[in-house]
Amino acid sequence: MTKAHIPTILVVDDDENILQVLEARLLSTGLNPLMADRAETALEMLACEPVDLVVSDVKMPGMGGHGLLREILEHWPHIPVIMLTAHGTIPDAVGSIQAGAADYLTKPFDGKELVRRIRAILEAGPPDRGAPPCARDASAATASLWGGEAPAMARFLSLLDRVARSTAGVLLFGESGTGKELAARILHEASPRAGGPFVVVDCGSTQPTLLESELFGHVKGAFTHALKDKKGLIEEADGGTLFLDEIGNISPEMQTRLLRFLQEGTIRRVGDTRERSVACRVVAATNANLPEKVRAGQFREDLYYRLKVVTLTIPPLRERAEDIPVLARGFVRTMCNEQGRPEARLSAKGLERLKAHPWPGNVRELKHALEAALVFCQCNTLEADDIQLDPIPEGSPASNAPLSLDESEKQAIIRALALHGGVRKDAADALGISRRAIHYKIRKYGIGSDHD
Repeated sequence: MTKAHIPTILVVDDDENILQVLEARLLSTGLNPLMADRAETALEMLACEPVDLVVSDVKMPGMGGHGLLREILEHWPHIPVIMLTAHGTIPDAVGSIQAGAADYLTKPFDGKELVRRIRAILEAGPPDRGAPPCARDASAATASLWGGEAPAMARFLSLLDRVARSTAGVLLFGESGTGKELAARILHEASPRAGGPFVVVDCGSTQPTLLESELFGHVKGAFTHALKDKKGLIEEADGGTLFLDEIGNISPEMQTRLLRFLQEGTIRRVGDTRERSVACRVVAATNANLPEKVRAGQFREDLYYRLKVVTLTIPPLRERAEDIPVLARGFVRTMCNEQGRPEARLSAKGLERLKAHPWPGNVRELKHALEAALVFCQCNTLEADDIQLDPIPEGSPASNAPLSLDESEKQAIIRALALHGGVRKDAADALGISRRAIHYKIRKYGIGSDHD
């Protein structure tokens, strides 16, 4: 009979008391602890002992936790690392996660929570250090929503990949229609909690009076129509990921209750007296300016900092025009398959029209515009006239974009080409520049055109 493998956990901390407490905790839960009082000693042990996971303090004499993490990522990339940090050095821990750590905990921490996170990471298997999140997603349609050709999106995807490997909380910023829920799903599917549920809460569309019961649940008789006990969505997310969309819309009362959950890891159903423990990753998203809301006293500052352990901002579509051809073709392919019709193609002029639009509604607006264009297109080709675009709302971010001179020049050239059917000479005349100048700027900005 084969003996079950007992995971070996290497704990690195210069505080002898913490080493003793964690050694006892790990032994009591069936794990095999190894203890080191400095990073250099830990490296010697890693070279001689098979280790399944490392728990390391950030601040230590010598190379410290950051130096140890770098060595592990280089020489033992299959070993996940959990960082321990004092509350005042949370930015250090966040930097460690972005560098490749699996997770972090702030001191003082709950030993049971540490063991839960260790178990979750071990069950998820060795970290994948190479494949981007889109490569791990089985759905080609989902992958086509990202593009990634534009530098701004490539940077975002790189950060998303690093953060996804941990269980740290994430605050997603992005305009409406940029794909915040898709980003949250990728964070879940690539995390140690991928085997658990992914629960979505739309804080923007749920009535404030119902949101408390939806999130926390209730017991029978708690209010007039509470005919039986109901588990809340936070409980439903236990062991997985809770996605709070449009978090900026919750009431002050709900902000207080949510903060307590994030601090204590416990909830109490409406009308109940019993506390229930819940362990889940919290990903929140908003298109609101939360820092401004904090300054205006409309959003709790302590809740804001609890949510923004890691902050990611999805770039708007107007800042990544290079991705429009990939996104457009992906949407058209998917919609044609869904409608059981031959795959349509985008004409050069149709594509230029798409690239010239600033897309205030972002990826969602692009998808809807192409869906409508498929209704009007003939001969299975989407022409510029088939694409009906709404005027830009006054005061929207897109109405003032772009801000940089280079981007302004690039967008002006794209619009001039679209208005003149891609003919560079006519576009140059309209812009008041020479034909040689427009050729140079088209090459400089990587603008595609099939006409001279």
